[in-house]
Amino acid sequence: MAVDNRNVVIVLTNLPDRAAATRLAALLVEQRHAACVNILAECQSIYRWEGKVEAAMEVPLLIKTTRSAYPRLEEVIRTNHPYQLPEIVSVPADNGLPAYLDWVAAESTGP
Repeated sequence: MAVDNRNVVIVLTNLPDRAAATRLAALLVEQRHAACVNILAECQSIYRWEGKVEAAMEVPLLIKTTRSAYPRLEEVIRTNHPYQLPEIVSVPADNGLPAYLDWVAAESTGP
């Protein structure tokens, strides 16, 4: 199956701890909203929230999916994310190994 490179996206989100990150990553892959989720090393985030500068340790996720799967994926993240306002950002994969992009598309078909 040939895939349009512009169809694959990488979605970024952060979770408060590794356990929450692992649960969400597994759910997204098990339900086929994503082909793969990378759970990255914990990092410090500094941000403004409700008028104050805050700092927190977070666990970033890199989620590989497609534009067509994104609405379902966003809904699952929003429903299962512990934050009041989770970061959910989609970045297009403008280029990539065609076979890998084919695999992402084939595995991101939803339940």
